Amino acid sequence: MTMPPLTIVERQNIDNGSWFAKLSPALRQDILARSHLRRLRDGELVGTRGAPAEEWCGVAAGAVRVSSVSLAGKQVSLTYVEPGTWFGDIALFDGLPRTHDGHAHGATTLLAVRKADFRELLATHVELYDALLRLNCRRLRLMFDALEDLNTRPLAARLARQLLLLARRYGVEEPGGELRIGLALAQEDLAQLLGASRQRVNQELKTLERDGALRVEPSRLIVVSREKLLALSEG
Repeated sequence: MTMPPLTIVERQNIDNGSWFAKLSPALRQDILARSHLRRLRDGELVGTRGAPAEEWCGVAAGAVRVSSVSLAGKQVSLTYVEPGTWFGDIALFDGLPRTHDGHAHGATTLLAVRKADFRELLATHVELYDALLRLNCRRLRLMFDALEDLNTRPLAARLARQLLLLARRYGVEEPGGELRIGLALAQEDLAQLLGASRQRVNQELKTLERDGALRVEPSRLIVVSREKLLALSEG
């Protein structure tokens, strides 16, 4: 199997991923050799809750919107998987169905490793077990941090933290030192990530604009002052 024809930027996103970059050269090469390319349109289905797990994936470009369905039947965004991040290994380990729905958010490129190849990678590279264990420990810590924030911090602080996180993952430098968040999010999407109503998030965004920390433009957010957001996130 030959390496999929990734663009230069897509290959850089994979190679520079914080988890992938720490793997040995031999393991990285073997993962790439066993991957096949999936190019998805905005909104295209990646995986369905309850479906059997068949692939382990790395995001080379775009994002994957992970969501669930509320009791009212509404699709609720839980997180966005950024470029350089690998996902889908948990269901391949425990053999249980997928836990959430996944859709492409914008034009998205994935590297996908089929279940049989994933198992061969584990059998060939003992290193992969330890690397995935560390990856899942980090996920668990982040989940506990998010749960703690939800129960102990006011919405303004949680919003500031989420904006800083999005700026770090998707920030694009603008003239004058401003930082555009490259992931296009509706206010409803942002509210779902924070477990709050769109109206309350809208009010907090307006406050951030008045304070000179943020500028809200149609379909995008511009971080004007990271220092002010950082101060608010400590609240």
